[in-house]
Amino acid sequence: MAADISLDSPLMTLGQYGQLLDGYREALNQSILTAAPESWQPMLASILPAYWQEWLLPLAGGPFFLLFLAEWLYQSKRGNSKSFSWRRAMTNFSLGGSYLGFELIVQALIVIPICLWLYQYRLFTIEVTWLTAIPIFVAVEFSYYWFHRASHRMNWFWSAHVVHHSDDHMNLSTAMRQSLLYSVTGWWLFFVPLMMLGVHPVWVFFFYALDLIYQFFIHTETVGKFPKWVEYVFDTPSNHRAHHGTNDEYIDQNYGGVLIIFDRWFGTYVEEDTINNPVQYGAVGEASHDNIISLIFGVFYRMWQRFFRAKGFKKKLKVLLRPPSAV
Repeated sequence: MAADISLDSPLMTLGQYGQLLDGYREALNQSILTAAPESWQPMLASILPAYWQEWLLPLAGGPFFLLFLAEWLYQSKRGNSKSFSWRRAMTNFSLGGSYLGFELIVQALIVIPICLWLYQYRLFTIEVTWLTAIPIFVAVEFSYYWFHRASHRMNWFWSAHVVHHSDDHMNLSTAMRQSLLYSVTGWWLFFVPLMMLGVHPVWVFFFYALDLIYQFFIHTETVGKFPKWVEYVFDTPSNHRAHHGTNDEYIDQNYGGVLIIFDRWFGTYVEEDTINNPVQYGAVGEASHDNIISLIFGVFYRMWQRFFRAKGFKKKLKVLLRPPSAV
C-alpha cells in the first residue's frame, strides 16, 4: 500500500488551484470543439488536453513570439540585428509549433496513459503543496539534467535534440527550434522515476513545462552576465550561450535547465569567455539551414541508415547509444 506524504498549508493548495484552472481548460477545449467542423470533433475530443497543465507550453507560444519581436526591435535600434532574419525566425517558430502540436497529441494518446498506468505502482503518494513544490521542482530539474546530458551523449536522443543546436545564431526564437521527434525518442522516460516515487505524472509534466518556459528567456545575446552568485546557481543567458557553442571548450557542457548547480557537481560546467573565446553557435558537423523536413528527420534518418548497415546486435546497439562524436 502506498504511504501518503503531504504537508498542510494555510494557502489554497496547488491541487485546489489546479481545479480552478480546470474550468479555464474546459472552456478552451470547448471553444476549439465549437469552432471545428462537426466531422472533426470526435477526433479533436480524443486529443485535447485532459489536464490544464498540458496547455502551458502551447499558450506560451504567442507571448514568446511578441517577446522575440521586442528583442529584435531592441537589437536593431542598437545596430545589432545581424543575428535576426524573418526566414530563420519563421523556421524556428514553425519547428516550435510542430513540436508543441505533436507533443499535445502524443501526450494525450500515449505518454500520459502510460505514465498513469505506471503511477499505480508508486512507492508513495507525494502531494504537491506550496511547501513541497520547490523540492519537487528541483527533482524535476535533476531529471532534466540527465535527459539533456543523454541528449548530447547518445545518438538516439541526439537525433531529436540536434535540431535545437542547428541554429548558427542566438536569439529568443532559437528556443523554439525544437523537434517533434522528442516524443518518439522518449524524453519522458527520464522523469518516470519521480512518478514511481509518488509524484503524479501530470504534476511532473507541469514542472517540466515551467522548466522549459524559463529556458526560453536564456536564449539571447541581449543580456550579458548577472552577478556571480546568480551565475553560480542558475542557468543564465551567459551559461546557456556557452552550452550552444561549437568551440572545443564549450561542447557538451552546461546541461542545466533552470539551475546550473548539477553541472558544477558533475563536472560539466564551463564559463563563457566573451573576450578570449567568443561562442560559435551551431551543431558540430551539421549545416545551419531552414529546410524544416531535413532539420527534423535528417540526423534521425542517417542514424537508422547506419543502424541497418551495422552487422550484429552489439554494433547496431552502439549506433544508437554511442556519442554523436563517435560517428
